[in-house]
Amino acid sequence: MPNLPDDSFFEQIADEVELHDSTPAPARLKATVYSALMLLEAAAGPLMSVNEVAARGNKLCVFEQLVQIAPVGETAKSLNYCRVCHARVLAEHFENPPIYWPGCPYVQLKNS
Repeated sequence: MPNLPDDSFFEQIADEVELHDSTPAPARLKATVYSALMLLEAAAGPLMSVNEVAARGNKLCVFEQLVQIAPVGETAKSLNYCRVCHARVLAEHFENPPIYWPGCPYVQLKNS
């Protein structure tokens, strides 16, 4: 992972920026950034397993719920299932994608 400057550097930049419009970022952009961040996380090492994610109180999407109850090892439960989900593709290409699954991070990005 690249060596990033400390928080004070980013706080200094943020203090110098004047926001003129409070329009939220487009959902497509948020989805693309989220996907890129997840790729970086997966490249850095194994992701948290779906069991750990659920234990922390986070919602799982329908596919992650299936993996959670499946008789597979922790390695399989730590994969980035969003990479093969059509919800990711829809969210990255449409401003209002037709996805409504509870727990799907791309639905949350669309609604925020």
